[in-house]
Amino acid sequence: MPHQPELTDERICSSEGKKEVYESSEFDHDEEASNEDELSPELVAAEKSLVWKLDFLYVMPCIAVLNFLQFFDKSALNYSALLGIKEDTHITDSQFGWLGSIFYLGYLVYQVPNTFLLQRLPIGKYMGILIVTWGVVLTVTCVGKNFSQLAALRFLLGFFEAGIYPCCMMIVSCMYRRNEQAGRIGCVYICNGIAMAVGGLVGYGIGHMMGVRGMNGWQWIMIILGAATMAFGIFCFFLLVDNPRSKFLRLSPDELKVVELRIIDNSTVITKEIKFHHMLEALKEPRYYCFIFASLLYNLQNGALNTFSSIITAGFGFSNLNAILLSVPSGVVDCLYIGFAVWYNRRYGQSLHLACILLVIAIVGLLLLVVIPVPQIKLLGLYMCWSFAASYTLFLTALTNNVSGYTKKIFYSSSVMVFYTFGNFAGPQMMVPSQKPLYLGGMIGYMAADVVCIILLQIARYYMAKSNKERLDNPSNTKVDVNDDLTDVENPNFIYRL
Repeated sequence: MPHQPELTDERICSSEGKKEVYESSEFDHDEEASNEDELSPELVAAEKSLVWKLDFLYVMPCIAVLNFLQFFDKSALNYSALLGIKEDTHITDSQFGWLGSIFYLGYLVYQVPNTFLLQRLPIGKYMGILIVTWGVVLTVTCVGKNFSQLAALRFLLGFFEAGIYPCCMMIVSCMYRRNEQAGRIGCVYICNGIAMAVGGLVGYGIGHMMGVRGMNGWQWIMIILGAATMAFGIFCFFLLVDNPRSKFLRLSPDELKVVELRIIDNSTVITKEIKFHHMLEALKEPRYYCFIFASLLYNLQNGALNTFSSIITAGFGFSNLNAILLSVPSGVVDCLYIGFAVWYNRRYGQSLHLACILLVIAIVGLLLLVVIPVPQIKLLGLYMCWSFAASYTLFLTALTNNVSGYTKKIFYSSSVMVFYTFGNFAGPQMMVPSQKPLYLGGMIGYMAADVVCIILLQIARYYMAKSNKERLDNPSNTKVDVNDDLTDVENPNFIYRL
């Protein structure tokens, strides 16, 4: 793997350093090589020790399990559709679609308070409270008797899950260098794929618990997942590390020095001061609107697949339990797509171009679902559709890498989550019951959304590349203190990663 220069504070202030970084695969690079170039041997060793702690002890294991549980919990409805929930609660196909959407209505409502609380509260304790609360809601769902009760509980589940992804993105962006973030965000979404694969196996197993203690399979899914979620929430409240200077990390003097350099590199300093001019600056940027509408379009497909994938598979002619079991390859393929995207991005860069290519694969998968009558080919098309998840991972990486200023970063992330909610809310509504099992109108709509999304990503990339060129052609000699919490626009030395 070729050596690539890192964006430390000294290199940022050097126009030659910036040009070298910009021209080297547009500054996506190997962090170990860059560390060797920029740090003393002692600090290189300290950084390796620090990253090992973050990756294997204190941060990523918690985030990985959390996202595994979150995806599994919100997808419980998908498995419940084939385990008796419709029959027990007397809901129609249309009402089932609304249960998928109402979850994201709760997501939407919570985004405004989450934006405020995320900056005001310790992230670890805040997340712990949210996790325990949604675990309680999921467990109580097992006693739902009708559509109204299930709708209320799904709304509350979405409400309390809504703060988690922004919290995870903020932890990753604060704890890791910019060139390390793609792999860690990829890990977050790989856990979704693992949850999908394991969920298929768990759902298949729980499907054989029909009648145990007088309860149906869908009720046992809610109870088992809810109890596991509550236990993990208590763990996170006390032990989740959410600050690069946390006492839990037991930092050595050399590691403390490395932490300061890493904070400079990722251009993110945690502050409780809400800066409204950061929000105004975001609202003036064309790429802001590209990002938020791309988030909406991505998640039309996401909302539909997370709610209806088992039903779609059953429509190919498979039995209910076998349809659940066939969701396992979807999770495996999802992990492979994301793993490849992260590897390619780290080695060659071009995250937004690769995101667009992965969307093209998703479009081809949707075409196979619509056009080819052979069940096995339709199943292949369904698996191809999940490439959109890897594309979305790269999209979020571009977001965390290219927005600085703590309030601005939170505002961008929260805005993307609001439109994520719109997309996931609208997506299931495009699956019209009268069109089952093919759902032709929805599939065509998702293909169109992916095409528009590709255009938006390229527009956002154009504006960032244009800014990079202007800054490299007219370099600034200003040395910036990261503690000033400047935005990417205010910092004349900030170079966007494309």
